[in-house]
Amino acid sequence: MGAFFSVASIKPEQREWNEISPNETCKRQRMSPTVDEESPTLIPNLPDDLSLQIIARLPRICYFNVRLVSKRWKSTIMSSELYKLRKELGTTEEWLYLLIKVGENNLLWHALDPHSKTWQRVPNAFDEMPFCGCAIGAVDGCLYVLGGFSKTSTMRCVWRFDPIQNTWSKVTSMSRGRAYYKTGVLNNKLYVVGGVSQGQAGLVPLQSAEVFDPSTDTWSHVPSMPFSGAPVLPSAFLADMPKPVATGLSSYMGRLCVPQSLFSWIFVNVGGQIYDPETNSWIEMPAGMGEGWPVRQAGTKLSVVVDGELYAFDPSNSVDGGRIKVYDQGEDAWKVVIGKVPIYDSSDSESPYLLAGFHGKLHVITKDANHDIAILQAGLRDNLDS
Repeated sequence: MGAFFSVASIKPEQREWNEISPNETCKRQRMSPTVDEESPTLIPNLPDDLSLQIIARLPRICYFNVRLVSKRWKSTIMSSELYKLRKELGTTEEWLYLLIKVGENNLLWHALDPHSKTWQRVPNAFDEMPFCGCAIGAVDGCLYVLGGFSKTSTMRCVWRFDPIQNTWSKVTSMSRGRAYYKTGVLNNKLYVVGGVSQGQAGLVPLQSAEVFDPSTDTWSHVPSMPFSGAPVLPSAFLADMPKPVATGLSSYMGRLCVPQSLFSWIFVNVGGQIYDPETNSWIEMPAGMGEGWPVRQAGTKLSVVVDGELYAFDPSNSVDGGRIKVYDQGEDAWKVVIGKVPIYDSSDSESPYLLAGFHGKLHVITKDANHDIAILQAGLRDNLDS
């Protein structure tokens, strides 16, 4: 039924990883103040366009060190021209970014290079960035942290991490504050759907949605997510009108698939909605897709798309490991492709496991019995072809 093997693991308390400050000065320059004057080209006796071709073929992990050669090298490494060339050459790389809690209140970003299995410390974000209830997305080669709670308020602000510049910056805020919502990417645009906001009487579930275009740094309105799957409830509950919340989101077949639950009864399954950007409208999710979408703790539905296939994690037997399911669009059903995922049962953790897709593979991020973070890679192709 498939297999898993370990890609990389880390201890959250480790501090010996490489950490590169965006303002780090050139070490070699301190040794030789005239290095740039002595070498008018990037590589002696080679034209710069050829040197750029060579640099573009280096593994990205090398850039943290080679940019220390000189000011010109640092400028080249941090230029958009180099990364455009890497796209043309097909040498761009997918890295995994994790926000890790260390101790009681310390949160740190780390990035994994899957090729070298090396972790890099990402520069600290802004001190005022709220991480409680925030959402995270990646689009156009940058990482985004959006919204969340700051004390008792839901935030509108958005931060962007640019791996080329190795720095964080603020971008245009969302139209309204929200927390615990879902993000997805379609057509190189970042969508946010649902969540909650802080009202006078407490938390209010949201059905609204909006989309961010990184090329123009602007947000646009998206029609609100409808709700047509409310079950017949006992009369004792009718006084409190059921309100939907988005419990997951996947960009699948060019559309946003959003499973829903009820805000007051988070484990009540009420199907979901699908947003089509071509028509700018929502349609009801097929019954088998919505009703069979596996649910994890707190009603969150974990899913990821890899090579056009929609996968979900089913923790129903998490004491023994959990399962990976794939959605069969033709039969409108979820099918088990891996019967046992070797995860450690850590029900006391806020996020005991996550799903990620990179390098054309499905990965499960979890903690083992020693509380080390483990990245597990699944072999699925043979199962889908069989």
